[in-house]
Parts: sequence; structure tokens; C-alpha cells
Amino acid sequence: MSLNEVRVSVLSLQSCQSDIRTGMDILTDVAMDLAEAREEGVHTGIKEMEVMILECAKLDREIDYFVDIVDQVTSAARAQQPEALVNLSATVKEQFTERIAQLSDADLHNHSKVMAFKDSIKTSFNQANEESAENMEELDEDIAVTQSQVNFTCPLTQVEMVNPMKNKKCNHHYEEPAILDLIKRRHSQNKKCRCPVVGCGNANVRESDLILDQVLRRRIQSQKRQNSHT
Repeated sequence: MSLNEVRVSVLSLQSCQSDIRTGMDILTDVAMDLAEAREEGVHTGIKEMEVMILECAKLDREIDYFVDIVDQVTSAARAQQPEALVNLSATVKEQFTERIAQLSDADLHNHSKVMAFKDSIKTSFNQANEESAENMEELDEDIAVTQSQVNFTCPLTQVEMVNPMKNKKCNHHYEEPAILDLIKRRHSQNKKCRCPVVGCGNANVRESDLILDQVLRRRIQSQKRQNSHT
């Protein structure tokens, strides 16, 4: 197998990984609907979905490590003799097996989409519990105020967000790939990443501070549907 064929295979794998992540978002949406409906057996259903999203997180993590190892091994192979390509597959398999053996399933709970799943369910339950005939009108007003305060436009891309990430320190939102790319570029320059929102004093945005805001994502989608109807 040539290095070009390896690269094509990696791109196909990354395409599957994108589908896995989309599936995790769909799982979160369905779980939020269940939490808001408050129907009988909702906790059992959500627990089953949590098991599913953890399995997806495990597969997502393994693909990340596999792609990383392939990139390292192929980069090293380019500087060696063609015969090195013969052992390429075995080298990748050996290093991948060693890396996976060192991982803990407990770490899956720190996966960004798993954390977003749990945070979204908690928020949905809280909102459902707050809703009643007495406070429905007041709740609608609060939601309207909240939506007007949260800017749906990413401060980096200057377009409406699709997958908003919330900074737990300063509560600002950014488009997921945009903020992750900014953090990566700043770190490659040995610099801290400042929050791109004008006037924010957060001078060190870290990936660990970010969480996917599935509630805001649903609001953005809801607004799009309303705009299309009008």
C-alpha cells in the first residue's frame, strides 16, 4: 500500500468519525426531548442513551489516536527506504494497541460531547420542572431575554453558529472548529489564547474550559425554523 492510499483510507475514516459525532448530537437532542416531556420511564431511556453516547465517545477517541499514530508512522516512513512501507501496518497496529491499553473508560466522561450531553439533560430537566401554569408567561419572558442577550453570531467567524461552544469561565460562545483552531494556533506559537469577544478579560481560553452548548444549538435551530416559516 502506498502512502497516498494510506491517506485516502484515513480521510474515509475521518468521514466516518464525523458521522459518529453527528450521531452523538442527535442522541443528545432526543434525550433532551425526553427530559422535557417528563414521561414515565424517561430516566431509564436517558440512561440507555448515556451508555450509547459513551460507546460513541470511545470509538471517537480511538479514531483520534489511530489517525495520530498513522500520521506519525507515515511521516517517519517517508524519510526511510521504501522497504519500511512493508512493516507500516504492523507498526501502526503495535503502537495503537499499546496506546489503547493505557486508556481508561473513566476518561470518556470528560469527552466534550459526553459532558455536553449531561449538561444539556440537566438543563432540560431544570427547565421542565420550572414550567407550570402559574409561571409559564414569566418563563417565556425570561427565555426571550436570554435569547436577546446571547449573540448567535460567532465572534471569530462573524456568522451564525452551528455548533456553539460555551466558555465556562466567561460564559461567551464560539463556533466549535473556529475556537479550537484558534487555541491550537496560539499554542503552536507558545502563546495563550485570549477570548475573542471584545472587552472580555479572559486572557487564557483553554479547551478544557469549553463545553458544547446543546441548548443554545437547539435555540439557533428553532429560530431558523421560525424565520423560514415567516
